[in-house]
Amino acid sequence: MEESTAQGAKPNLSDILAAERTLLAWIRTGLAAMGFGFVVARFGLFLQEIQITQHGAPAKSFGFSLWFGTALIVVGVLLNVLSARRYARLMRQLSMGQIGEYRPSRQGVLVAIFLALVGVAMAIYLIVIRTPAH
Repeated sequence: MEESTAQGAKPNLSDILAAERTLLAWIRTGLAAMGFGFVVARFGLFLQEIQITQHGAPAKSFGFSLWFGTALIVVGVLLNVLSARRYARLMRQLSMGQIGEYRPSRQGVLVAIFLALVGVAMAIYLIVIRTPAH
């Protein structure tokens, strides 16, 4: 933030617009997580259909994709709620001229770590379901 947002000063238009761009970026991230979660949740259904068409045998359950997908959808919803809350707090601080030092986004770091863990878990899951059981 610029010096004009020091204690008691009015916010610049550029500060307000930057906060709105950040909010929109978080909303896009939340929507992407929800969309990807839906695809992952339906992936198990796709695997069952493939197994039926290839082997003609009863399909075994791929229930973990439902849990991974649901977790991603929940994270997307939480991202949108938390980003709206953070935006409202930032707008209140800007209007009151109370912006102090910049702190790194805990929300961003937590989302990155969570998505990395989900990615690793999904990779392990895909390796396990592709390995033929003897």
